[in-house]
Amino acid sequence: MTTEVVAALIWRGERFLACQRPAHKARGLLWEFVGGKVEPGETREDALIRECREELAVTVAPRDVFMEVTHEYPDLTVHLTLFNADLPQGEPRALEHNDLRWITVEEIDGLPFCPADQEILERIKER
Repeated sequence: MTTEVVAALIWRGERFLACQRPAHKARGLLWEFVGGKVEPGETREDALIRECREELAVTVAPRDVFMEVTHEYPDLTVHLTLFNADLPQGEPRALEHNDLRWITVEEIDGLPFCPADQEILERIKER
């Protein structure tokens, strides 16, 4: 069974938001885009808005889909939809993550990202 997951690509000038997973979770301390699982009955956009509120205490405005990937981890298969999203107001706070950083494209290779994000990061580098 595949788990539907959404995430947000949020830019601030030449930097985008990267979030470090909590140490106690699967793939702990790896970096990722903010987001999470789509709950039954939710649209992908609604799930993204909810997850960003829960994890960052901000309300994002999802736009178009940047990319979709399916990745098989040893413990689960995820279908990840990454949305371009705006952050109209508020400053993200790490309510669930270990750390948050606004990083440049050049800094991508310096952080260990989740395997599911690798294909996305390659496309971001091509921008």
